[in-house]
Amino acid sequence: MMTIQFYGDYLPIKAMGIPTATSPVDTAGHGTHTSSTAAGRFVDGASALGQAAGTAVGMAPEAHLAMYKICTEFGCAGSDILAGIDAAIEEGVDILSLSLGGSSLPFDQDPIAVGTFSAVEKGIFVSLAAGNSGPEFGTLSNEAPWMLTVGASTVDRVMETSVKLGNGEEYKGKSLYQTESISTKLLPLVYPGASGNSLAKFCFNNSLDVDVKGKIVICDRGGGMGRIQQGAIVKGAGAAGMILAADKLDGYTTVADAHVLPACHVNFVDATKIKSYINSTSSPTATILPRGTLIGLAGELPAPMVAAFSSRGMSQQSKGILKPDIIGPGVDVLAGWPALPIGPFDSPSLFNVISGTSMATPHLSGIAVLLKAVNPSWSPAAIKSAIMTTADNENLAGKPIANEQLERANLFARGAGHVNPSKANNPGFVYDIDPTEYVAYMCGLNYSDTQAPPCARCPARPGLAIIKARARSRLGKARAWEARFRPGPGGLFEHLITVSLVARRLVNCSSADRTFGVELNYPSFSAELKPASSRKVSRKVKNVGEGSSSYAVEIAPPTGVAVVVSPPTLTFKERGEELSYTVEFNRDGSEQTANYTEGYLSWISSDKAISVRSPILIHLLHV
Repeated sequence: MMTIQFYGDYLPIKAMGIPTATSPVDTAGHGTHTSSTAAGRFVDGASALGQAAGTAVGMAPEAHLAMYKICTEFGCAGSDILAGIDAAIEEGVDILSLSLGGSSLPFDQDPIAVGTFSAVEKGIFVSLAAGNSGPEFGTLSNEAPWMLTVGASTVDRVMETSVKLGNGEEYKGKSLYQTESISTKLLPLVYPGASGNSLAKFCFNNSLDVDVKGKIVICDRGGGMGRIQQGAIVKGAGAAGMILAADKLDGYTTVADAHVLPACHVNFVDATKIKSYINSTSSPTATILPRGTLIGLAGELPAPMVAAFSSRGMSQQSKGILKPDIIGPGVDVLAGWPALPIGPFDSPSLFNVISGTSMATPHLSGIAVLLKAVNPSWSPAAIKSAIMTTADNENLAGKPIANEQLERANLFARGAGHVNPSKANNPGFVYDIDPTEYVAYMCGLNYSDTQAPPCARCPARPGLAIIKARARSRLGKARAWEARFRPGPGGLFEHLITVSLVARRLVNCSSADRTFGVELNYPSFSAELKPASSRKVSRKVKNVGEGSSSYAVEIAPPTGVAVVVSPPTLTFKERGEELSYTVEFNRDGSEQTANYTEGYLSWISSDKAISVRSPILIHLLHV
C-alpha cells in the first residue's frame, strides 16, 4: 500500500505556476528509486538497459509506504521539509527515511534537524544521507545524534565495460548502457584536455576544441558536470564513444550510469595510463567492449568499499559525536523508476541504476523497519545501537574495509562499519537514549537561551530581527519555526541559538542538566585529549538478548591512549536489565603529529556468539 503527498508552500515556486513543481508525481526518479529500495515489492525479471537482471525487492517489501514530496526541480524549501516531516509524524509513521540534505548547519537553523527531533520524541526512527561531498574531511551533514547518518559503500556486482587500446592493453570500467556497436573496430582516441583548456577536459558544451566526430573521447569527471550530460555533449558533437576518467580524489571509485553512447568509467590509475598511451603515439586508437553484469569478483576491489563521494566526518557541530554512524550499499543500486526514459532510448524504464548516499539511506531505513517489526518495544536509539554495534569492519575478502584509494577506511569514512542486518537483530544489548537526553546534549553545546557564537552574515544594525518560516500540514496545523538575531559586541548581530527552536517548546538551559557530547549514551566514543590528560565517561546498556548472559570486554586502544573499562565484565540476570560501565581514556605525554587516533572496544558474549563493538575516536589536541 502506498500514499503520495506533496507539500509546497514555497511562494516563488507556486507563483511560477509550473505543474510539475506542485504535483506529487515523481518527475525526476530520485523519490521512486529510494522508496522502492526501502519497501519495494518482489518484481521478477527486473533490469535496467538489460543489466543487473533478476528479481528486485526492497528491504521491507511488506511495509506500508507513504511518500512526502518536499522538493522540486527548484530545490527544497525549509518550510516544505518541515511540513512534510510534521505530516508524517501526525499520520503515525514508524520510520522516516530522508535522502536529502545540504551543508552542515547548527541544529536550530536546520529544518531537517528540527523536524526529525520532533519525530524521535514521538518514537519514530530517522535515517538520513550523509551527503555526496566526499572524500574531503568534514563534509557531511545531517549529523544530529538523534539521526542515523548513513554513508555509501560498494556492492559485489559490477556492470562492466572495458577499454581496449591500440597497443593491446585493456582497462576495466563501468557503464549501465552496454552495446557492441563499436566493439569490433579500433577508433581514433582523443583527449580534449590535452590542450590545457580547463573546460574542454570536462567536455563542457561548446568547449571541445578538437574534432571528435567518429572518435572515442576522454572526459575528466568533475567540473560540476553531470556524467551522463558529458556523454550527451560529446555524442552531440559526433563522438562514437566516451571514456570517463576518474580524478585523483575519486581514486578507484567508478559508477555505472545510463549513458547515451558507448562509455566506460575508469579509475584514476587506469585513466592516467590511457592518457599516457595517447602521448606515446601519433595515432592513438581504442574501442569499448561490453562485459555485462558480473557478480562476486574475487580479488578485484572486494566489497564493501567506501565510495569516494560519500561525505566524511568529523561532525562540524559536535566533535563529541562520531559521524557518519554507518555505511550501506550506495553504489550502482538497481531500484524502481517512474517510467522515464534512460540511456539512449526514448522508451520508458521501470528500473534504473544510480549511486549516492541517497541510495544507501533507504537500505538502512528498510532494515530499521524489519528490526522494529520484530522488536516493537525498541526505541529509535535502541534500533540505531543495534545497527551500529553489530556492523562489519571487514570486506568480503576478510580484509579491513578500504576507502576509494584502497587504503584502510578511517572512522570518518565508515563510522561504526557496514550494516549487517542479521547481526543487528541479535545485538545482545543496546545503548538507549531518552529524547530528553538530547535536550541536555544541546544545552551542553551552549545552545542556550542567552548566548551563542557570532553570526557572520547578520546585519550590523540595532534591534532584534526574527526570521520565521511557517509550514502547514494537510491536516491544517501550522508549524512555526524561527531564528532570532540580536546585537552583540561592536554592533554585530549574534545568532540567539536556543534549544527551544529545536524542541519547539520552551527550554531553559540555564536551569537544565547539561550533557557534553562524549557523555551522551551513544554507541560510539569521540573525545578530545591534550597530551598527558585523561577523560572518564560512563555508558548504560540494556539487555535485549537472553535473560541470563555475560560479556567480557576486549579493547583495541588508539595509538598513544590507554583505555581502562570498569567493570571488565557485564553479567545480566534478566531481559530488560540495565547495567553501567565506565571508560577512562588516558593519553600519554608524547606530542603526536596526527590530529586523531582510533580504536575500539568490544563486549564479547561468554559463548562467543555476539560481539557488541563501539568505535573509539580520540581527537589529539596540540599544545
